[in-house]
Amino acid sequence: MGFISDFKAFLMKGEIVNLATAVIVGGAFGKIVTSFTNDVLMPPIGLLLGKVDFKNLKIVLQDAVPAVMENGTEKAPAIAEVALNYGAFIQTVFDFVIIGFCIFMVLKAYEKTKKQEVVVEAPPAGPTQEELLTQIRDLLKK
Repeated sequence: MGFISDFKAFLMKGEIVNLATAVIVGGAFGKIVTSFTNDVLMPPIGLLLGKVDFKNLKIVLQDAVPAVMENGTEKAPAIAEVALNYGAFIQTVFDFVIIGFCIFMVLKAYEKTKKQEVVVEAPPAGPTQEELLTQIRDLLKK
């Protein structure tokens, strides 16, 4: 029973809940950025570069080969195309740069709020116990 209760306590810690929330929000944010890059940013860039569709940019290493059929039976299976899809890679790099910029802006705003927080200084420490005893001793001597 100890393992289950320890695991439950671990899951209910504030840090774990915050981390899970951040992962979920981050995943959704990643989808938004991917859609922005693929659907809003890259089409105009492709248009400016001569009507290039980045999704179709690739270097074909081996062409696809259709299946060979004879009398209704497959004699040789189809072979898929082997290609380096560098257009998709370029879009992913754009995604990374946009997400990195957004995180940078959030961290800059966070740092700005941290600098604006009022720092409350602790009141000056009173005399130590030894200093009080020394003062009491000196008063008793008088």
